[in-house]
Amino acid sequence: MYEVIGRFTPQAFALLRIVSGLMFMMHGMQKLLGWPPSEKPGTMPIFSWPGGISGLIELVCGALIVIGLLTGIAAFIASGEMAVAYFMAHAGKGGFWPIQNKGELAVLYCFVFLYFAAHGGGIWSIDSVLRKRSG
Repeated sequence: MYEVIGRFTPQAFALLRIVSGLMFMMHGMQKLLGWPPSEKPGTMPIFSWPGGISGLIELVCGALIVIGLLTGIAAFIASGEMAVAYFMAHAGKGGFWPIQNKGELAVLYCFVFLYFAAHGGGIWSIDSVLRKRSG
């Protein structure tokens, strides 16, 4: 099959990792810091369940994914959080299918982060720099 930008696969993966991490991190920022503003103004206490804990995971793991530090671990935790979020917040409301219960984003994040956990940080990551120095 013809690849349109096949020779740029490492860079495309890095961009996917960085942008996905930033978007995920912004969910945590909204919950914990109230920024960027959302339709539900205010912040959640950092250790409240489930909002504060999920916000903390999103903020910390999102930041680690963006910079590519401990990418596999951070992405695995983020993937698990999104699986839990889907079943806690979406699956029982409006049907099982994500298109019916507005859970598409949780499912997509879950599987994108699972891929990051398996793949690692790739280029443009602190993990890559540390691996080059040690080996």
